[in-house]
Amino acid sequence: MAGLLIDAEKCVGCGRCVRACANGGVRIEGERRERRAVATGDCAYCGSCVDACPVGAIAIEKPEAAGAADLAAYSGIWVFCQVDGAGAVLPVAFELLGKARELDAARGCAVTAVLGEGAGAPEGNEAQLIAAGADAVLVCKDERLAAHDAECFARLICDLAGERKPEIILYGATNFGRELAPGVAVRLQTGLTADCTVLSMDDETGLLHQTRPAFGGNLMATIMCPAHRPQMATVRPGIFRAPEPDATRTGMVEKVELAADVAPRVEVLEHATPSDEPSITEAERLVVVGRGIGSKKNLKLVRRLAVALGAEIGCTRPVVEAGWLEYRHQVGQTGVSVAPKLLVSIGVSGAIQHLAGISGAECVVAINEDADAPIFGAAQYSVVGDAVEVVSALLAELEG
Repeated sequence: MAGLLIDAEKCVGCGRCVRACANGGVRIEGERRERRAVATGDCAYCGSCVDACPVGAIAIEKPEAAGAADLAAYSGIWVFCQVDGAGAVLPVAFELLGKARELDAARGCAVTAVLGEGAGAPEGNEAQLIAAGADAVLVCKDERLAAHDAECFARLICDLAGERKPEIILYGATNFGRELAPGVAVRLQTGLTADCTVLSMDDETGLLHQTRPAFGGNLMATIMCPAHRPQMATVRPGIFRAPEPDATRTGMVEKVELAADVAPRVEVLEHATPSDEPSITEAERLVVVGRGIGSKKNLKLVRRLAVALGAEIGCTRPVVEAGWLEYRHQVGQTGVSVAPKLLVSIGVSGAIQHLAGISGAECVVAINEDADAPIFGAAQYSVVGDAVEVVSALLAELEG
């Protein structure tokens, strides 16, 4: 059987393997001369314990890649649905459910939401997920999940996936999602594509095409996982548009359990107080500036325009690097993805990294003096002209 193999006759119970393992894959049991290393089931196949063992008592047998016959056993699209500190489902979960429904139309399979919450979590999340597109919700309410411990969640997902064999699992590329998804991928010995901007299904092969910027954002790479299951991807919040909830939809809610032997190894001592500053990811109107505005002093005009439009301010990476605005304003592959109803782009050339971050915008108005700027390819309305002059003219109209 694949996994961590420990020779009890050779093992001397020194504990070096435990100290070397970063995944809790081995522990020491017994007293004194009876102390022996025991596998916990959380082996990530990294080999650290093998290298650390002074007596050669440990070996690792990796699982075989799934063969063609095995692939047919996998079916369905799962969406991991993260909740915030108050127990509310994050918007990216609804965005992914909407995308999963589109993929389902091509694949013809069920969409399942995977929801992990603390024991005292509020009711109602399951109904919201079904209204957003889930055919079924697997919900685990367990106090060990309240602290968002990635190891506990990884064990929950891996146990469920090992039993039910989903074909695809999607995660939001939040800080927690980026920590969780790689751990699941290693344990399930499958692939993972991070920060996808496009997901589509190949009609002929049934493979998930996972597209993301590569080589510093200079090109778009489409990645597939033909020999392993499940196929997994993380997607930034704001890339896809959340569907309108349909309260008439019905679905199955199934309660699942976290294994009894799962014990958190991290203790949360305190929670940082979140900033009171509004997040640009939630803005319905956004004014985004680039170096094309000329200088930092012209930000005064941009702020006046944002106030007149009731908008928040975003910017490109060069603006942050120049020290004109803080990083929390940065939009793009190395910043945040946004999906406002209106985005006014001022002096932005439209590098591919930036365009990846605004693909969810409903209406883009672009202002740039370069008629060949790539930003115009993503805009519904284009204005070729000096950014400062055009903004001044807009303000004259808006401020009367």
